[in-house]
Amino acid sequence: MRIASFNVENLFERARALDPSHWETGRPVLERQARVNAVLGRPEYSDDDKAEIVDLLDALGLSASDAGPLAVLRQNRGHLLTRHPDGRVEITASGRADWVGWVELTKGPVDELSTRHTGQVIRDLAPDVLGTVEVEDRPTLKGFSRVVLPEVGAPAYEHAMVIDGNDDRGIDVGVLLKEGYEISAMTSHVDDVDDRGAIFSRDCPEYAIRGPGGFRLLLLVNHLKSKGFGSQQANDARRRRQAVRVAQLYEAARAAGEDHVAVVGDFNDSPESKALEPLLAGTDLRDITESPRFTNDGRPGTFRNGTKGTKIDYVLLSPSLFAVTSGGGIHRRGVWGGKNGTLWEHYPDMAGPHQAASDHAAIWADIEV
Repeated sequence: MRIASFNVENLFERARALDPSHWETGRPVLERQARVNAVLGRPEYSDDDKAEIVDLLDALGLSASDAGPLAVLRQNRGHLLTRHPDGRVEITASGRADWVGWVELTKGPVDELSTRHTGQVIRDLAPDVLGTVEVEDRPTLKGFSRVVLPEVGAPAYEHAMVIDGNDDRGIDVGVLLKEGYEISAMTSHVDDVDDRGAIFSRDCPEYAIRGPGGFRLLLLVNHLKSKGFGSQQANDARRRRQAVRVAQLYEAARAAGEDHVAVVGDFNDSPESKALEPLLAGTDLRDITESPRFTNDGRPGTFRNGTKGTKIDYVLLSPSLFAVTSGGGIHRRGVWGGKNGTLWEHYPDMAGPHQAASDHAAIWADIEV
């Protein structure tokens, strides 16, 4: 059985602010959108709140219209503001009870070659169980499997599943399963909270998978808090809370009798980080890269050009799975990386970063079952 994790960076449609080729423009947009929605969610708007909302809407290009190049103001019921002929914007709502709406990011199509190259990576890797990161939704993942994969010479997957998570940008986690594998149960953790509030930026779904011969695998798919925007201290703290919770879920599964557990995904941090310590050092999970049967190509990282500090994608295995590992590796093909946009490995028709399958490499493990 081959288990893999792959951050596909969306399949057909992606928030324009997440475009890696315009990251310097997009990053502040993400920060402003998150901030304005936080203020808009308050029960009452003070004068300072209203002034901040006006400033944030202006910075998002929404002063003159509800539709901007990278963001859209949705006013579904009631009204947040009045735009005066002199260009002045006045917040007329006194709080959340006066209107229903939010600011969301505009989306654009992913380059067709990028989607094709994503399919080629999956074709070349051919995992039986694939944890997918940054997928739009289940219909998209299912459509990609049924349409794109056969076009590049790969069979469609028998099952595709995505549970909507907490991120409104269409970057959820999911799973693809080959014929002979099926989901017998699944549990979402989108509503998990601790004393600081919601834990997961997306979700940490648990998939109980039944494979050939009745083999049972419990798969936890993750996309932990990124370093992309916000303060490093806050991001690290959120990621550590998530790592603590994933470790708790793993320990609970083991205590309930689950021997074959894999925790996969984009953890957005390197193995030596304090944020991931509760999961990587606080449990008996083993990273596939530690196996003597893992194929080391000299680059330990999984992001862009694969340097040591960019090991952020993982396949972690419970002891019983790690003991029967027969191989593993990092699949570099289709990745665009490096500070100057240099290619690590690519397909012949890949001409630039917008045509890459992803700036993440897929990581995989082979298990003898």
